[in-house]
Amino acid sequence: MSLSVYLAGPEVFYPDARAHGRRMQAVCSEAGFTGLFPLDAQAERQSLAIYQANRQLIDRADAVVANLRDFRGFEPDSGTVWEASYALARGKPVVGYCPTPATIAQRLQASPHGQLFDAQCEVEDFGLPLNLMLAHSLSAVAFGSEDGFLGLKAALARLRQLTQEFSG
Repeated sequence: MSLSVYLAGPEVFYPDARAHGRRMQAVCSEAGFTGLFPLDAQAERQSLAIYQANRQLIDRADAVVANLRDFRGFEPDSGTVWEASYALARGKPVVGYCPTPATIAQRLQASPHGQLFDAQCEVEDFGLPLNLMLAHSLSAVAFGSEDGFLGLKAALARLRQLTQEFSG
């Protein structure tokens, strides 16, 4: 029986999100996992119903794989961060993935929009690609672009490693 993996990430906001989710699920299947895409559980577009459906999918999942790329700024989607945190609190393995291991400070410096929103606030620079609280909480972080689902594939490979280490 394959492990079920909740696919957390901003993909639910992409154009043709359901088709994108089906492609992600196919990648999961090829890697020996059953992918649970958030939009599959939602019958109505009311915020409370979406929240409850997603939470139930996370409860049902064996693990979570989270796309933690920058979204609407220099941080991951806040809903994705909540889903990852909820799964961690429930004792589930969570593997996050980012397109690059570049640190937050490096991404800010490289961006033409790298101005701080509040110039008096410090940018954390601990050599991590994510906020330290998230980076140290995750079971693992993998790297790879969304092109060809390389990030998802890297995260699933890391999850496979973790589950083998745990069972072996």
